[in-house]
Amino acid sequence: MTFKEQLIQGIPNELPAKKKYDKNVNHAPKRKAILDDEENKLALENALRYFDKRHHKELLPEFREELEKYGRIYMYRFKPDYEFYARSIDEYPGKSLQAKGIMLMIQNNLDPEVAQHPDELITYGGNGAVFQNWAQYLLTMQYLANMDDTQTLVMYSGHPMGLFPSHEKAPRVVVTNGMMIPNYSQPDDWEKFNALGVTQYGQMTAGSYMYIGPQGIVHGTTITVLNAGRKISKDGEGLAGKLFVTSGLGGMSGAQPKAGNIAGCITVCAEVNPKAIETRHKQAWVDEVIDDVEELAERVQKAKDKKEVVSIAFHGNIVDIWEYFAENNIYIDLGSDQTSLHNPWAGGYYPVTLSFEEAQKMMAEDPDQFKKEVQESLRRQADAINKHTSKGTYFFDYGNAFLLEASRAGADIMAENGKDFIYLSYVQDIMGPMCFDYGFGPFRWVCASGKEEDLQKTDEIAATILKQIMERSPAEIQQQMQDNIQWIQGARENKLVVGSKARILYADAEGRMEIAKAFNDAIGKGEIGPVILGRDHHDVSGTDSPFRETSNIYDGSRFTADMAIQNVIGDSFRGATWVSIHNGGGVGWGEVINGGFGMILEGNKASEDRLKSMLFWDVNNGIARRNWARNEGAIFTAKRAMESNPQLKITIPNLVDPTLFD
Repeated sequence: MTFKEQLIQGIPNELPAKKKYDKNVNHAPKRKAILDDEENKLALENALRYFDKRHHKELLPEFREELEKYGRIYMYRFKPDYEFYARSIDEYPGKSLQAKGIMLMIQNNLDPEVAQHPDELITYGGNGAVFQNWAQYLLTMQYLANMDDTQTLVMYSGHPMGLFPSHEKAPRVVVTNGMMIPNYSQPDDWEKFNALGVTQYGQMTAGSYMYIGPQGIVHGTTITVLNAGRKISKDGEGLAGKLFVTSGLGGMSGAQPKAGNIAGCITVCAEVNPKAIETRHKQAWVDEVIDDVEELAERVQKAKDKKEVVSIAFHGNIVDIWEYFAENNIYIDLGSDQTSLHNPWAGGYYPVTLSFEEAQKMMAEDPDQFKKEVQESLRRQADAINKHTSKGTYFFDYGNAFLLEASRAGADIMAENGKDFIYLSYVQDIMGPMCFDYGFGPFRWVCASGKEEDLQKTDEIAATILKQIMERSPAEIQQQMQDNIQWIQGARENKLVVGSKARILYADAEGRMEIAKAFNDAIGKGEIGPVILGRDHHDVSGTDSPFRETSNIYDGSRFTADMAIQNVIGDSFRGATWVSIHNGGGVGWGEVINGGFGMILEGNKASEDRLKSMLFWDVNNGIARRNWARNEGAIFTAKRAMESNPQLKITIPNLVDPTLFD
């Protein structure tokens, strides 16, 4: 069968041959056994319902074996044999260009060059899934290949509930992931209900089909490192010769060494998984690999002396670096951590007391002891970090729940008031006040043709638009504009593409709309093919997360989720091609609600109307909320937005004189 015929077919009528477990692939860790006998039976019944009854007898022992061996039923037998990558949109079957674009994005998320655990349908973060199993993938692609623009596909945590009649202006797909009743949103609830096959952790852009490889975060990481460097700069000097120490080379965290190179510093990034290191080194996202901490120290000192710009992957545990560098007086200028501590008990963080293999075994077979090992490791890591910061190191939490989990482990990272951490998150200190409050966030696009020349053309268009906007921009956002112009001009040189022909930059509502309109005009003239717009959920408006995206909200509302819910509702009737709302992502299950969108530009008037309506709302929803929280930058931006559009009326807070409380 051809590629198109396989997509149209969906779940095959006859069982494909059973597949061998591919040991060369980076697989998800075994999940702990959490179901009782009755629940195991229920999980198997839930899995078998995707298949004709005549196949149940053969599939039952196979699925039972997967559940026992891996803690989940992935249905490996049903993974298609064709290659997974973002093909040109023209290569997908179907009646709807919009549906074809979504198929393209799904396959990009599962591209083995992009995905962390492709055979388990996990894109990044250790548990950020596109689907729970291969039957869901096959059925979803079949629906997309057969739907038209008067239907909407409804996705419940990876499961395609079905096609429903709607209309041309409605989203083609509406996605929910992990939307639990609040009292059932603890980490073990994810383990249980995911094992049952009834919910999944969609992360942010994994389960919403908008991941574009580590480029998706490298820009934000670059801005973070640059601005962290500006915070420690004494005489306006740059980052040359300065050392940035961090950890994690998986999906999102794999962006760190590339960002460090672009920012111009020495980057050391620890990683315990050899396959992750191999992938990033092969992709040239990290320059060198060292597995001995003494050798690492010597290499770092050499780089400091020569003021080299270099990124080094340390094959080992991050705690060893922090402790050894403290003992040997090796000064660290900037420090952070980007292990997947939203998922600390199932492969998101590996304790220093165990080897990678020992940890893999213990987390599945003795989860209680594994939790103790992780918490001891976190206490050691925090103690070592404290030694460095006492000498002047600037340490920031990278929104991965490091400080949250360290505090739960009893680490010495709490302020005297017992409520706050002694270190700020990067959103509190950098991204929130410098970017989000002014409307700047991770706008991204994918050239659906798959052509390199289309990506180059869109880069040129975006750079031209940003320069034009900068000429008339107020002083408050000049630095953001300059950083983004510099970024987009160097994008090709920095070889950022992994997977789809995609690009990202930070833009406000004005920038996003003008760039998108210019793309749409170019599509209409036949200069480029269709373009898919999106963003990370880590943005001005998409996510309510008290320890990351909304950590600089100080009016008491940072634990509410109205903004993210309103974001997705508003996007859905203002023109998004697909929308998604997730529990989890970034900082953990039960800790965050985040929403995203995708929009396909077709080069016509309808696309122009959609982009103007939706992109304006998508940013200014967050500006309105941040303004109401009394964030100075957001108040400025809200007033400026109302000047640009007389129909916009935002409630501005009346500031209270603090001396009244004296």
